[in-house]
Amino acid sequence: MAKIYWAGQSCFQISLSNSKDNSAEVVIDPYSDIGLKLPRLSADIVMVTHDHPDHNNIGAVAGSPFVIQGPGEYEIKEVFIRGIPSFHDDKEGKERGSNTIYIFESENMKFCHLGDLGQSQLSDEQMEKIDSVDVLMIPIGGVYTISANAAQKIISQIEPKIVIPMHYKIPGLKVELDELSKFLKIMGKNAIEPVDKLTLKFSLLPKEGAMEIIVMKP
Repeated sequence: MAKIYWAGQSCFQISLSNSKDNSAEVVIDPYSDIGLKLPRLSADIVMVTHDHPDHNNIGAVAGSPFVIQGPGEYEIKEVFIRGIPSFHDDKEGKERGSNTIYIFESENMKFCHLGDLGQSQLSDEQMEKIDSVDVLMIPIGGVYTISANAAQKIISQIEPKIVIPMHYKIPGLKVELDELSKFLKIMGKNAIEPVDKLTLKFSLLPKEGAMEIIVMKP
């Protein structure tokens, strides 16, 4: 089972547990200095996609977590993690540098967090490493990351079962980004009722070809 909470921007807390009484708390991209108040977070594992203040506030996470800050392969508390090199812009990092895409697996479910991806499409090498994905967390706000249009194309590349948009304009955010409505319109959705948390089990995931977009409340 996985329980997913969104703290705004690209920050998620994900609780992973299995039938063997093993569990792991994962936090991705804790932020600072963006106008939002970061909730109290505790973790066994922290993943940082790149070294910018809206993604790298490791000190705010309690619990003496294992910190991952770049590409590589890791296994912590039966969570299998792969960091994949990528770019923060569409000019091979010449404008905003590098970014790490994280793939992590637990409970027969595979999650992908794209961080501040700026590439308009993923390379064949990246796609080979990403492979199939159950839950995709993807930036949609443009400006510093991919736009809503590019997000649609990357979703088509990855073909996840569940899409969770992130890194877009919400109340209180000082960073000027595009609104969620732009992405939903491109995806053919008028509106989606936001949820406080998302609880997932492998057996209840959408079937192949039946992708679902989940909007979360920060």
